[in-house]
This record gives sequence, structure tokens and C-alpha cells, in this order.
Amino acid sequence: MITIVSGLPRSGTSLMMQMLAAGGLPVLCDGERKADTDNPRGYLEWERIKQLPKEPALIAEAEGKVVKVISQLLLSLPAGYEYRVIFMQRPLPEVLKSQEEMLRRRGTFDPTVDSSPIEEAFQRHVIEVNRWLNSKPNVAALRVHYHRILREPKATAEAVAEFLGVPLNIEAMTREVDQSLYRNRMK
Repeated sequence: MITIVSGLPRSGTSLMMQMLAAGGLPVLCDGERKADTDNPRGYLEWERIKQLPKEPALIAEAEGKVVKVISQLLLSLPAGYEYRVIFMQRPLPEVLKSQEEMLRRRGTFDPTVDSSPIEEAFQRHVIEVNRWLNSKPNVAALRVHYHRILREPKATAEAVAEFLGVPLNIEAMTREVDQSLYRNRMK
């Protein structure tokens, strides 16, 4: 079984990866993308996963582990493996605000750009990904809302452990949730 954490950018995928790592699930990551102001506890990413469309066989390295796969690449997952996908969900206005803040800190934010086409594209993309997830017999998906993690970290950790069918350290997973890192809220 291959465990995948996915979702839109800034939807809580790194938090879920941190929770799973703390819970005892082996993580496939290379440490190339370092922790920063936007994600002080790290991203837990594996750079090679970006080659998935050209090298689908590389997913075999994730067997028995958890790997973060950006939502656009989910559709490139090859048949022949059993996948458990934890798909992170967060309100689109918060996703966009978080991205905007990240770009602002990096000095690449352009306030003249209209974000409504981006929001519409994200909405269409999420629909497409959900259809794909629901259509694959070798894929089981658990949709986890970012706000639920913040409100009910223990219950969320328990639900994730039950979904994966593996023993995880629920208390350690719960300790990974840091309310102070929820900075980009929509009022």
C-alpha cells in the first residue's frame, strides 16, 4: 500500500505529513525543500515525485510509506498499486490568501493580478480530482478538512489511523497541530 497526502497548495498537506511522521508512518522525503517562514516545521516533500508523469514507475519507492503528491500529479499515478489518498481540503479563499501572503513574503506578489480566474481554475481542478479519486478501484480516499484538524486534532488523527488501517501514535500526531500556525484566516 502507498499512502499519499495531497490537496491544493496551502491546504494543510505539510501538517498532515508532519502528523503521519510523528505517528510513526515512514515518510518518503528528501529534505531538499527546507522549512521557512511559510512552513516553519517543514514541507516533507520528495522532489523526484515531480517526474511522475514521465517516470510512473518511481512511485514504487513509496510502497509502505507516505509521500506528498501535488493534486495535479494524482492523475499520473500508475495502475498496479493500492493507494490510500488523504486529500486535504481548505476553503479556497483561505488557500488563495495563504498563497498571496507567501508570495508577498518572497517579494513576488503582484497586487494587480485578479485572483478570480485562479479560484475558478482551482474549483474545476478539485472537481476533476474528486471524480478521478472516485473512479479508481485501486484508490481509497479520505477527505480531511483543515479546519477539522484544528478543531478536533485527536479525532482527526484517529480517523486517519482507521482509514489507513495501521497503528499510529495518536497522541504524537495530535501534538503536531499548532494553532499559532493558522495565520491566514478569512473573516
